[in-house]
Amino acid sequence: MSRPPTFTPPSCARARVLRTTRGDFAVLDATPPARAHSTALLLPGYTGSKEDFIALLEPLAAAGFRVLSVDGRGQYETEGTGGPGSYAQGELARDVLAQAAAVDGAGPAGGIHLLGHSLGGQIARAAVLLDAAPFRSLTLMSSGPAEIDPAQQKKARLLGDALSRWSMAEVWQMMRVMDPPEDADTGDGEDLRRRWMRHDPAQLIATGAQLSAEPDRVEELAALSLPVHVISGERDDVWPVPLLDGMAQRLGARRTVIEGAEHSPNTARPLETAAALVSFWAGL
Repeated sequence: MSRPPTFTPPSCARARVLRTTRGDFAVLDATPPARAHSTALLLPGYTGSKEDFIALLEPLAAAGFRVLSVDGRGQYETEGTGGPGSYAQGELARDVLAQAAAVDGAGPAGGIHLLGHSLGGQIARAAVLLDAAPFRSLTLMSSGPAEIDPAQQKKARLLGDALSRWSMAEVWQMMRVMDPPEDADTGDGEDLRRRWMRHDPAQLIATGAQLSAEPDRVEELAALSLPVHVISGERDDVWPVPLLDGMAQRLGARRTVIEGAEHSPNTARPLETAAALVSFWAGL
């Protein structure tokens, strides 16, 4: 589970509702001090939320980018539908296209920089494969070419089984018992618990299964004329780093490795991660 440094947005950002043709989505909307160069849309990962990008908002806005980080359908402050079919990857990808349409008119011309972390990366990939026209670039952050590592598949399967049998509160207590000692008291427990309790369990079950069965769609993505950035920490237990290196080579993508970070460079090394994103986006 990602651990953002805070759940309080910086002064450059406000929490609001993004209204789209596919429903309302909770977002953090960060605006630069002057006219934005362009707009970035950030999609969080499995069990995550828009707050996972909170430490990126200020440096990205200061560099001249408008940034919207989004709670997807059934994540934290965006209402879920309760039906597993609504969480099929194609449906979540269409949500992203609706989000892009809702913000495109408010920002400068030239398209949206789309970024997805982990699960969000695979949803972002599915969205651009449906329709790449709204997007100027795609950044895959700690998000691999196909299914997650076998050990992570086992964890996702165990979590899905637990959510099918017990309440969100009961599963939360089980997860706390299994936390490593260094995570036992980090001061963010109540924020994390509140976020967990507002996730739709049907979303977690459906997307956990997706992560464990995702096909390799790298060649489809490579066929698009869309600039791609593959960014990760120097270690990753969800997709091994050499696998991410190979995916970047197959895509002809820009590749950035953030030293000192693991699966969530956005929370572990936000300034270095923001600098890499600014360099990529500004270079386009």
